[in-house]
Amino acid sequence: MNAPAPEPIPVTRAVDHGTAKLLPDVDRRRAWLLTVDGAPQSYVDLDDPTHLEFEYARRLGHVLDCAAGPGRPLDVLHLGGGALTLPRYVAATRPGSRQHVVDADRALLDLVAEHLPLPDGPAITVHGADARQWLQAAPDGCADVVVADVFGGSRVPAHLTTEAYAREAARVLRPGGCYAANLADGAPFTFLRSQVATFRAVFAQVALVAEPGVLRGRRFGNAVLVAAQSALDVAELARRAARDAFPARVEHGPGLRRFAGDARAVADAGAVDSPEPPGGSFSVG
Repeated sequence: MNAPAPEPIPVTRAVDHGTAKLLPDVDRRRAWLLTVDGAPQSYVDLDDPTHLEFEYARRLGHVLDCAAGPGRPLDVLHLGGGALTLPRYVAATRPGSRQHVVDADRALLDLVAEHLPLPDGPAITVHGADARQWLQAAPDGCADVVVADVFGGSRVPAHLTTEAYAREAARVLRPGGCYAANLADGAPFTFLRSQVATFRAVFAQVALVAEPGVLRGRRFGNAVLVAAQSALDVAELARRAARDAFPARVEHGPGLRRFAGDARAVADAGAVDSPEPPGGSFSVG
Protein backbone atom coordinates (compact mmCIF):
# COMPACT_ATOMS: atom_id res chain seq x y z
CA MET A 1 0.00 0.00 0.00
CA ASN A 2 1.44 3.36 -1.02
CA ALA A 3 2.15 5.84 1.76
CA PRO A 4 0.16 9.08 1.54
CA ALA A 5 1.99 12.04 0.07
CA PRO A 6 3.45 14.32 2.73
CA GLU A 7 1.45 17.41 3.56
CA PRO A 8 2.92 20.54 1.95
CA ILE A 9 4.37 22.96 4.46
CA PRO A 10 4.66 26.77 4.22
CA VAL A 11 7.93 28.26 3.07
CA THR A 12 9.26 31.59 4.34
CA ARG A 13 12.30 33.31 2.87
CA ALA A 14 13.86 36.77 2.82
CA VAL A 15 13.89 38.05 -0.76
CA ASP A 16 15.28 41.23 -2.28
CA HIS A 17 12.22 43.34 -1.51
CA GLY A 18 10.84 41.88 1.71
CA THR A 19 9.81 38.55 3.19
CA ALA A 20 8.13 36.05 0.88
CA LYS A 21 5.86 33.24 2.01
CA LEU A 22 4.53 30.31 0.02
CA LEU A 23 1.34 29.05 1.69
CA PRO A 24 -0.29 25.79 0.57
CA ASP A 25 -4.02 25.80 -0.17
CA VAL A 26 -5.74 23.13 1.92
CA ASP A 27 -8.50 22.78 -0.70
CA ARG A 28 -6.34 22.23 -3.79
CA ARG A 29 -3.59 19.62 -3.58
CA ARG A 30 -0.76 21.46 -5.38
CA ALA A 31 -1.92 25.05 -5.15
CA TRP A 32 0.05 27.82 -3.45
CA LEU A 33 -0.43 31.42 -2.39
CA LEU A 34 2.61 33.70 -2.62
CA THR A 35 2.75 36.74 -0.34
CA VAL A 36 5.45 39.36 0.11
CA ASP A 37 5.39 41.27 3.40
CA GLY A 38 1.86 39.97 3.93
CA ALA A 39 0.50 41.27 0.60
CA PRO A 40 -0.84 38.59 -1.76
CA GLN A 41 1.24 38.48 -4.94
CA SER A 42 0.23 35.32 -6.80
CA TYR A 43 -1.81 32.15 -6.61
CA VAL A 44 -0.72 29.10 -8.59
CA ASP A 45 -2.28 25.68 -9.01
CA LEU A 46 0.48 23.48 -10.44
CA ASP A 47 -2.06 20.86 -11.52
CA ASP A 48 -4.36 23.38 -13.23
CA PRO A 49 -2.52 26.44 -14.56
CA THR A 50 -5.75 27.70 -16.14
CA HIS A 51 -7.21 28.26 -12.65
CA LEU A 52 -6.98 31.98 -11.86
CA GLU A 53 -7.91 32.53 -8.23
CA PHE A 54 -7.56 36.30 -7.93
CA GLU A 55 -10.21 38.51 -9.50
CA TYR A 56 -7.68 40.80 -11.17
CA ALA A 57 -5.82 37.78 -12.59
CA ARG A 58 -9.04 36.52 -14.18
CA ARG A 59 -9.56 39.94 -15.76
CA LEU A 60 -6.03 39.95 -17.13
CA GLY A 61 -6.77 36.45 -18.37
CA HIS A 62 -9.84 37.77 -20.20
CA VAL A 63 -7.64 40.36 -21.93
CA LEU A 64 -5.24 37.62 -23.00
CA ASP A 65 -8.15 35.45 -24.19
CA CYS A 66 -9.45 38.33 -26.32
CA ALA A 67 -6.03 39.23 -27.77
CA ALA A 68 -6.26 36.70 -30.62
CA GLY A 69 -8.26 33.72 -31.83
CA PRO A 70 -8.59 30.77 -29.43
CA GLY A 71 -5.35 28.85 -29.02
CA ARG A 72 -3.29 31.08 -31.30
CA PRO A 73 0.28 31.49 -29.97
CA LEU A 74 1.26 34.96 -28.80
CA ASP A 75 4.46 36.75 -27.93
CA VAL A 76 3.80 38.10 -24.44
CA LEU A 77 5.94 40.35 -22.27
CA HIS A 78 5.13 40.15 -18.55
CA LEU A 79 6.39 43.02 -16.41
CA GLY A 80 6.29 41.59 -12.90
CA GLY A 81 6.66 37.88 -12.33
CA GLY A 82 5.44 36.79 -8.92
CA ALA A 83 4.81 33.06 -9.08
CA LEU A 84 4.39 33.22 -12.90
CA THR A 85 0.63 32.66 -12.78
CA LEU A 86 -0.20 34.34 -16.09
CA PRO A 87 2.78 32.95 -18.04
CA ARG A 88 1.62 29.48 -16.98
CA TYR A 89 -1.93 30.36 -18.05
CA VAL A 90 -0.79 31.52 -21.50
CA ALA A 91 1.38 28.42 -21.95
CA ALA A 92 -1.62 26.20 -21.15
CA THR A 93 -4.21 28.07 -23.23
CA ARG A 94 -1.98 29.11 -26.13
CA PRO A 95 0.65 26.39 -26.70
CA GLY A 96 3.65 27.59 -28.69
CA SER A 97 3.55 31.11 -27.25
CA ARG A 98 6.87 32.82 -26.56
CA GLN A 99 7.00 34.71 -23.28
CA HIS A 100 9.43 36.92 -21.43
CA VAL A 101 8.98 37.62 -17.71
CA VAL A 102 10.78 40.55 -16.08
CA ASP A 103 11.02 40.95 -12.30
CA ALA A 104 13.52 42.98 -10.30
CA ASP A 105 13.41 40.60 -7.31
CA ARG A 106 15.92 37.93 -8.30
CA ALA A 107 15.69 36.16 -4.95
CA LEU A 108 11.93 35.85 -5.37
CA LEU A 109 12.40 34.39 -8.85
CA ASP A 110 14.84 31.86 -7.37
CA LEU A 111 12.31 30.90 -4.68
CA VAL A 112 9.59 30.34 -7.27
CA ALA A 113 11.91 28.34 -9.53
CA GLU A 114 12.86 26.10 -6.59
CA HIS A 115 9.42 25.40 -5.15
CA LEU A 116 7.03 26.07 -8.06
CA PRO A 117 9.06 25.08 -11.11
CA LEU A 118 7.75 25.66 -14.60
CA PRO A 119 6.88 22.55 -16.62
CA ASP A 120 9.23 21.49 -19.38
CA GLY A 121 8.32 22.70 -22.83
CA PRO A 122 6.81 26.20 -22.70
CA ALA A 123 9.06 28.95 -24.08
CA ILE A 124 9.12 31.14 -20.96
CA THR A 125 12.29 33.15 -20.32
CA VAL A 126 12.68 34.83 -16.94
CA HIS A 127 14.82 37.95 -16.48
CA GLY A 128 15.91 39.44 -13.16
CA ALA A 129 15.79 43.14 -14.08
CA ASP A 130 13.95 46.42 -13.56
CA ALA A 131 10.80 46.40 -15.69
CA ARG A 132 11.23 49.84 -17.23
CA GLN A 133 14.92 49.42 -17.95
CA TRP A 134 14.26 46.09 -19.66
CA LEU A 135 11.37 47.60 -21.60
CA GLN A 136 13.54 50.47 -22.83
CA ALA A 137 16.10 48.00 -24.17
CA ALA A 138 13.53 45.79 -25.91
CA PRO A 139 13.24 46.02 -29.72
CA ASP A 140 10.35 47.75 -31.47
CA GLY A 141 7.31 45.60 -32.20
CA CYS A 142 8.48 42.53 -30.28
CA ALA A 143 5.26 41.71 -28.38
CA ASP A 144 1.61 41.01 -29.10
CA VAL A 145 0.65 41.72 -25.49
CA VAL A 146 2.37 43.52 -22.60
CA VAL A 147 1.04 42.62 -19.15
CA ALA A 148 2.12 44.85 -16.26
CA ASP A 149 1.60 43.54 -12.74
CA VAL A 150 4.39 45.21 -10.80
CA PHE A 151 3.97 46.02 -7.13
CA GLY A 152 6.48 47.01 -4.50
CA GLY A 153 4.56 45.55 -1.56
CA SER A 154 1.06 46.86 -2.30
CA ARG A 155 2.05 49.85 -4.45
CA VAL A 156 2.84 50.32 -8.14
CA PRO A 157 6.30 51.94 -8.45
CA ALA A 158 6.25 55.54 -9.67
CA HIS A 159 8.51 54.99 -12.69
CA LEU A 160 5.93 52.58 -14.15
CA THR A 161 3.12 55.15 -14.12
CA THR A 162 4.36 57.86 -16.53
CA GLU A 163 3.72 58.94 -20.10
CA ALA A 164 7.32 58.11 -21.03
CA TYR A 165 6.81 54.59 -19.71
CA ALA A 166 3.52 54.28 -21.62
CA ARG A 167 5.29 55.31 -24.83
CA GLU A 168 7.88 52.57 -24.31
CA ALA A 169 5.08 50.05 -23.85
CA ALA A 170 3.41 51.26 -27.05
CA ARG A 171 6.71 51.06 -28.94
CA VAL A 172 7.30 47.37 -28.20
CA LEU A 173 3.78 46.35 -29.24
CA ARG A 174 3.07 45.07 -32.73
CA PRO A 175 0.19 46.50 -34.75
CA GLY A 176 -3.00 45.15 -33.22
CA GLY A 177 -1.27 44.47 -29.89
CA CYS A 178 -2.54 45.52 -26.49
CA TYR A 179 -1.28 46.55 -23.07
CA ALA A 180 -2.92 45.50 -19.80
CA ALA A 181 -2.00 46.59 -16.27
CA ASN A 182 -3.16 45.63 -12.81
CA LEU A 183 -3.65 48.81 -10.76
CA ALA A 184 -5.20 49.57 -7.38
CA ASP A 185 -6.91 52.67 -6.01
CA GLY A 186 -9.96 53.99 -4.20
CA ALA A 187 -12.05 57.17 -4.15
CA PRO A 188 -11.34 59.92 -5.13
CA PHE A 189 -9.25 57.90 -7.66
CA THR A 190 -6.47 60.44 -8.05
CA PHE A 191 -4.03 57.71 -9.12
CA LEU A 192 -6.40 55.73 -11.34
CA ARG A 193 -7.66 58.85 -13.12
CA SER A 194 -4.06 59.91 -13.77
CA GLN A 195 -3.32 56.51 -15.29
CA VAL A 196 -6.31 56.73 -17.61
CA ALA A 197 -5.16 60.20 -18.71
CA THR A 198 -1.57 59.00 -19.16
CA PHE A 199 -2.46 56.08 -21.39
CA ARG A 200 -5.08 58.06 -23.32
CA ALA A 201 -2.24 60.46 -24.22
CA VAL A 202 -0.39 57.57 -25.90
CA PHE A 203 -2.96 54.99 -27.04
CA ALA A 204 -5.99 55.47 -29.27
CA GLN A 205 -8.18 53.10 -27.22
CA VAL A 206 -8.28 52.74 -23.44
CA ALA A 207 -10.66 50.79 -21.18
CA LEU A 208 -10.91 50.05 -17.48
CA VAL A 209 -12.18 46.77 -15.99
CA ALA A 210 -13.26 46.76 -12.33
CA GLU A 211 -16.03 45.77 -9.96
CA PRO A 212 -18.87 48.32 -9.93
CA GLY A 213 -18.37 48.80 -6.19
CA VAL A 214 -14.78 49.84 -6.74
CA LEU A 215 -15.67 52.24 -9.57
CA ARG A 216 -18.41 53.79 -7.41
CA GLY A 217 -15.87 54.47 -4.68
CA ARG A 218 -17.35 52.07 -2.15
CA ARG A 219 -14.04 50.34 -1.50
CA PHE A 220 -10.37 50.30 -2.42
CA GLY A 221 -9.63 47.64 -5.01
CA ASN A 222 -7.99 46.47 -8.20
CA ALA A 223 -8.73 47.76 -11.68
CA VAL A 224 -7.29 46.48 -14.94
CA LEU A 225 -6.37 49.15 -17.47
CA VAL A 226 -6.35 48.02 -21.11
CA ALA A 227 -4.87 50.07 -23.96
CA ALA A 228 -4.37 49.59 -27.70
CA GLN A 229 -3.84 51.61 -30.86
CA SER A 230 -6.55 49.70 -32.74
CA ALA A 231 -10.08 48.87 -31.66
CA LEU A 232 -10.46 46.84 -28.48
CA ASP A 233 -13.09 44.08 -28.41
CA VAL A 234 -14.85 45.81 -25.53
CA ALA A 235 -18.09 43.86 -25.98
CA GLU A 236 -16.41 40.47 -25.61
CA LEU A 237 -14.27 41.69 -22.72
CA ALA A 238 -17.41 42.97 -20.99
CA ARG A 239 -19.22 39.64 -21.51
CA ARG A 240 -16.36 37.70 -19.96
CA ALA A 241 -15.97 40.08 -17.02
CA ALA A 242 -19.73 39.98 -16.34
CA ARG A 243 -19.68 36.18 -16.05
CA ASP A 244 -17.12 36.15 -13.22
CA ALA A 245 -18.09 35.10 -9.71
CA PHE A 246 -17.50 38.74 -8.78
CA PRO A 247 -18.75 40.48 -11.92
CA ALA A 248 -16.84 43.44 -13.29
CA ARG A 249 -17.79 46.33 -15.54
CA VAL A 250 -15.84 47.64 -18.53
CA GLU A 251 -15.68 51.43 -18.66
CA HIS A 252 -14.65 53.01 -21.97
CA GLY A 253 -15.48 55.80 -24.39
CA PRO A 254 -17.44 58.77 -22.98
CA GLY A 255 -17.89 57.08 -19.60
CA LEU A 256 -14.15 56.69 -19.18
CA ARG A 257 -13.56 60.29 -20.25
CA ARG A 258 -15.99 61.41 -17.56
CA PHE A 259 -14.21 59.20 -15.03
CA ALA A 260 -10.81 60.72 -15.90
CA GLY A 261 -12.22 64.26 -15.67
CA ASP A 262 -9.47 66.87 -15.75
CA ALA A 263 -6.67 64.46 -14.80
CA ARG A 264 -3.43 64.96 -16.71
CA ALA A 265 -0.80 62.59 -18.01
CA VAL A 266 1.97 61.87 -15.50
CA ALA A 267 5.48 63.16 -16.24
CA ASP A 268 8.54 61.41 -14.85
CA ALA A 269 9.38 64.44 -12.71
CA GLY A 270 6.03 64.37 -10.90
CA ALA A 271 5.44 60.61 -10.65
CA VAL A 272 4.56 58.98 -7.33
CA ASP A 273 3.84 55.41 -6.27
CA SER A 274 0.23 54.27 -6.27
CA PRO A 275 -1.53 54.83 -2.92
CA GLU A 276 -1.06 52.59 0.09
CA PRO A 277 -4.15 50.40 0.54
CA PRO A 278 -6.08 51.54 3.62
CA GLY A 279 -6.15 49.33 6.66
CA GLY A 280 -4.14 46.53 5.06
CA SER A 281 -6.80 45.91 2.41
CA PHE A 282 -4.73 43.25 0.66
CA SER A 283 -2.81 41.77 3.60
CA VAL A 284 -2.90 38.10 4.59
CA GLY A 285 -2.06 36.75 8.02
